[in-house]
Amino acid sequence: MARQPRKRQKEDAGDEEIVVEPTEEAAVRGPSPIVHYETLPSPLLVAEEESPVRVYADGIYDLFHFGHARSLEQAKKSFPNTYLLVGCCNDEVTHAYKGKTVMTEAERYESLRHCKWVDEVIPDAPWVITQEFIEKHKIDFVAHDSLPYADASGAGNDVYEFVKSIGKFKETKRTDGISTSDIIMRILKDYNKYVMRNLARGYSRAELGVGYVKEKQLRVNMGITKLREKVKEHQEKVGKKLHTVAKTAGMHHDEWVENADRLVVGFLEKFEEGCHKMETAIKDRIQEGLRRQHSWVMANFLLEQDVS
Repeated sequence: MARQPRKRQKEDAGDEEIVVEPTEEAAVRGPSPIVHYETLPSPLLVAEEESPVRVYADGIYDLFHFGHARSLEQAKKSFPNTYLLVGCCNDEVTHAYKGKTVMTEAERYESLRHCKWVDEVIPDAPWVITQEFIEKHKIDFVAHDSLPYADASGAGNDVYEFVKSIGKFKETKRTDGISTSDIIMRILKDYNKYVMRNLARGYSRAELGVGYVKEKQLRVNMGITKLREKVKEHQEKVGKKLHTVAKTAGMHHDEWVENADRLVVGFLEKFEEGCHKMETAIKDRIQEGLRRQHSWVMANFLLEQDVS
């Protein structure tokens, strides 16, 4: 049974003070342990600390390549916790301010969605970033290389001038040696080779946008190229056999090589000359056929005019 508290008079104040003496059970248990409570931060503060920095990058992203991917990687890694939004201009805006693209807007959007650094793709992105656009997408920073890009005014102003002026621009570095323009230039440089390759794979000249005469010339060139490859391959086989014969006959190696080179050069000169003559003759025959076809069409047209 718990003991009742006893009253004790306070000497200095004269007021009655109640003193609770420990029970026998509490005396046996000893003093209570000291408990420390850790103060937890407010949920709102935790949310603010963990919220990602919203970084925006924009571009055309035609023929998406590793140079594009590296720039987006830099933007994604601008902060420890980044949410990367990537804007891509549609065909109408791009063709008006930059020129025709190889890929359609839908293909460019889809290419960006498959890049692992991108968290969100914003289609129909504006050519010039405005304060309204920044507020709408809650953008903290805009990432791009530092080169100036002309805006839509025609005055040569920088597209990112406004973003730089308000301190929200984050610079990224371009990757040297790769760009969409470089890829297109490579294709144009070897245009005939790519057309010949696709003709060999079954594409029609209509699909490739190649005229009738151009197609015939390319097919002739393709045949000549294959013939040259076969001659070269045969030449190497013959050369090995002749080398074996010369070795058997005891001819000096340097002397044999000199004579063989002279013979090969003479043969290739004759072969090149023959191929050129054959190519010229084929082209002449094609052009003559086209002239005859044109004359026949014109004659029928005039005949119909006379009859009518």
